[in-house]
Amino acid sequence: MDWSDRHCRFYFRQLAPHARLYTEMVTTGALLRGNAPRHLRFDPIEHPVALQLGGSEPSELARCAQLAQQWGYDEVNLNCGCPSPRVQRGVFGACLMSEPSLVAHCIKAMREAVSIPVTVKHRLGLDDTEDYAFTRRFVDTLAAAGCEVFLVHARNAVLKGLSPSDNRQIPPLRYTDVYRLKREFPEVTVVLNGGIDTVDDACSHLRHVDGVMLGRAAYHDAYLLAQLDAELWQTEPISRKRVAERMFCYARQQVLEGVPLRAVTRHLLGLFHQCPGARQWRRLLSDSSALRGNEPGVILQALAATEREILEVQ
Repeated sequence: MDWSDRHCRFYFRQLAPHARLYTEMVTTGALLRGNAPRHLRFDPIEHPVALQLGGSEPSELARCAQLAQQWGYDEVNLNCGCPSPRVQRGVFGACLMSEPSLVAHCIKAMREAVSIPVTVKHRLGLDDTEDYAFTRRFVDTLAAAGCEVFLVHARNAVLKGLSPSDNRQIPPLRYTDVYRLKREFPEVTVVLNGGIDTVDDACSHLRHVDGVMLGRAAYHDAYLLAQLDAELWQTEPISRKRVAERMFCYARQQVLEGVPLRAVTRHLLGLFHQCPGARQWRRLLSDSSALRGNEPGVILQALAATEREILEVQ
């Protein structure tokens, strides 16, 4: 949430032409009682792109799934993995794992409402109980309801005592449980998420599951997406320079449409992660005085300064 908005996804698409992109989680209330176009708008270049929903009322989720299909999304995904206290108060996210029959009703309602795939993102378990049987029952119940794709964060969600940030790092990773799910449910698609931060990591997991999902690593070291895309499809990765130039063109158009430049540049800070000039790149693109003028040329200025530093090091 607050990360993979439409500007971020446009950026990710430049790096990874073959990846499936996911929106930030959008609640059913935000779509049905809020500004739906603001949440649903996306650029056609983002395809394939999935709308991730937060909710637990079958009829409301069905109506939101219909909106997703009407707006042209390729998939609708139900979040059963977010451990945020705010989400828990709304009785959705990870706490739904304790109510698999309710989730099954949600899946069934959405599948009956739309023709696009309905998928689920979930954790392996809740709190400190590392019980594979719990996970298996959850997946089995949803598979019986027609869910064919499971995106599995290979950690438990600790609902009390850990912040959302800590929940992404402290609960131990249990990759073998995700591998086991794939072995025991060969007919469904299993995508593994959690702790993947290198191309080698991703390729290693792909020997056991159908796909991998990157979260924080893709954001903080975005060029990892380009490297992984190139490895899997045997192509040459796009250069960081070319990505920066494309994002300059995109930012210029967005500013003309009234979007603050910062809404775009805030996503670009990790493009030169661990490269010479990375600090210079981040500094220039987060400089409040430079961004105040809303002039997209700051992206090209940052690129030129970064390239000079790279050349000096070489």
